[in-house]
Amino acid sequence: MNEKKQRRKWNVRFDPRTKIILLIISMIIATTISSLRYECILIVLIATVGVVCGKIRYTVIGTGIYAGIYLFTIFYLQNITGTVYTMFTAWLSLIFKVYPCGMLAGIVVSTTKVNEFLSAMSKIHISKKVIIPLAVMLRYIPTIREDWHFIKDAMRLRGVSPSLKSFLKQPSMTIECLYSPLLMAASKAADELAIASVTRGIENPNPRTCLVQICFRIQDFLALFCFAAMMVLNFIGRCGAV
Repeated sequence: MNEKKQRRKWNVRFDPRTKIILLIISMIIATTISSLRYECILIVLIATVGVVCGKIRYTVIGTGIYAGIYLFTIFYLQNITGTVYTMFTAWLSLIFKVYPCGMLAGIVVSTTKVNEFLSAMSKIHISKKVIIPLAVMLRYIPTIREDWHFIKDAMRLRGVSPSLKSFLKQPSMTIECLYSPLLMAASKAADELAIASVTRGIENPNPRTCLVQICFRIQDFLALFCFAAMMVLNFIGRCGAV
């Protein structure tokens, strides 16, 4: 009971439009990052958003993985040269550009309900051609993740594990028993979600209603200000003023 109360205490609700804007700003910062220290600040901002949204475990794990990659870059790359250095530099450069956006996207997807997203998009008059695919995607990812857990549990009972060791020892059986059912489940889930969305009136041209009030609050303005300031700071650093 105390744990639930603590989780509710830290669960701050952001407007779905704020989350999308934060994701866009993070993409701009990550692709134009001028220094790793600025990206560390970006990760801290994303981690703060994750904690206040109640995704504490996800945030701790994501931040820990980034810290490991960062320490590897700082200490290990100084001791290697040649082709290996070039390979690791290219690989890490891609990770540093993608990782912050992926971390924030995970928070956005896991904390945004489909009806809230649809209501928010309708308020800013986004076309249905854009809203419908995004709404289906928000529901599609958790469905596939759930199917994947069911498939893994069923295959473990038959002695097939989704580990790398199992794939190297029995690649054909692993693909046949794990990944083929996953592809079939993904295709079936996509069709079912599309039909369910149309049945529930997703193509209805009338304005949507939502039980949760969709509006900008003080936490939205504070988050937008912090991320916008971070973007300006990054651009200043990129121009050589810092």
